[in-house]
Amino acid sequence: MARKNDRFEKIYSQGALTKTEIWVDKETGVNYMFHEDGYAGGLTPLLDRDGKPIVTSILNS
Repeated sequence: MARKNDRFEKIYSQGALTKTEIWVDKETGVNYMFHEDGYAGGLTPLLDRDGKPIVTSILNS
């Protein structure tokens, strides 16, 4: 069950057994990609073509 003050918000999800998700840090706006395949997984910031983190505008909700 999600709490109102959770720091991260999932904004994209694809797949079932092999899963790819995009999460946004609601304090900084930085986007992260999480990929899971079986028992392995990884998390990395999404970067633009200049190597800078992709940042989503933070809206107070």
